[in-house]
Amino acid sequence: MKLYTRTGDDGTTGLHGGDRVRKDGPRVEALGAVDELNAHLGLARAACDHDELDGVLGVLQNRLFDLGADLASPGVAGVPRIDASHFQEAESQIDQLSQPLEPLKNFILPGGSELASRLHVARGVCRRAERLCVTLGGVEPVVIYLNRLSDLLFAMARRANQLAGICDVPWMSGPQ
Repeated sequence: MKLYTRTGDDGTTGLHGGDRVRKDGPRVEALGAVDELNAHLGLARAACDHDELDGVLGVLQNRLFDLGADLASPGVAGVPRIDASHFQEAESQIDQLSQPLEPLKNFILPGGSELASRLHVARGVCRRAERLCVTLGGVEPVVIYLNRLSDLLFAMARRANQLAGICDVPWMSGPQ
């Protein structure tokens, strides 16, 4: 099978189920942001030498493929769908990763270790994917999952800093 099909040369792409939509449409924008998020998680994994975090990242990458299939398959039966079990799983992971962390006393800036920084970038992309799914409408479980996922990425970034022995970067208002 060739990597190129030429079917998208007219500015459209095919959804699972056969519909063709514009590449700049809201569904494709949301799919693109989810794909970009998955690439950022792969980049974070490349910098990850902690089994605890690497395992979570591997699950999340697979989960994002399920989420992409969900978005690309409106009304198609038999496609994996994001549901309450997925956001409950994310909440459990957040609780587990947050347990050894010091409670937050102020806002923190993205940064610290390389892994934490990559996770913070992924969190920003996740928030964009969430906003695009809100714009798309009708994908409430996906929106809820992405909301939890951004929180999970924040907890993972904090845990990455802790494992690296690096403090989170506190936000300081006003002149420095």
